[in-house]
Amino acid sequence: MNKEIIEKATKFCNEIFADKKEYELPAEYYYSHLPLCVIDSIFSIGVKYEIVQNTINRFCNHFKIDKFSDSEEIPTSYFLGLMKKESIKELTENIYQNRQRTSTRNGILKSEAVILFLEILQKFKIDKLSDIDKIITNEQFEIEIKKIPGQNSGISLTYFFMLAGSDELIKPDRMIVRFLENISGEKVSLNDCQFILVEVANRLKKDGFNITPKKLDNLIWNYQRDLN
Repeated sequence: MNKEIIEKATKFCNEIFADKKEYELPAEYYYSHLPLCVIDSIFSIGVKYEIVQNTINRFCNHFKIDKFSDSEEIPTSYFLGLMKKESIKELTENIYQNRQRTSTRNGILKSEAVILFLEILQKFKIDKLSDIDKIITNEQFEIEIKKIPGQNSGISLTYFFMLAGSDELIKPDRMIVRFLENISGEKVSLNDCQFILVEVANRLKKDGFNITPKKLDNLIWNYQRDLN
């Protein structure tokens, strides 16, 4: 089944993305500070991305942080220090101004989940973007992140790795599933999405695209968003 879906998706992508062979990723894939990747990945699940952008902008404006600074990277420990000086209520209501929870069932505030995620990064001595290779295949790190309420699916974790620099990973969410199912007329699981998009990206490269699975994911996500 995956082979047929890959062939159909490759053909369709060649048609709809023909003018995007040199596609560049949007700004959020170039954050200057690793903790912003955490905030983005936690707050982005299940919401319109404009809400996430506004949430991050409010956080950065409050703490006077430049998201795309060319100066020295601000480490995870510094962000944690800023957050822990504030109560969860203050972070949620007045800084993020976002009361969303990680899940409608047994979820916690996303503002709290960010702190828990950053604490795990600190435990594994991950302070900057250059440290990310230490954990990208670390099974224990993945286990601990998935223990955060609302993070068991691993979607936020995968998206975090994408934002932090991995070109080979995708964010297997409902947008990607819907795209592949609409093309193929078949049911597609979240687990299948990664394999399928990697194979489609490889085929698109042979057709002259400057593409990675991460870029393809973003192209598809924007395409689906514009349809809604």
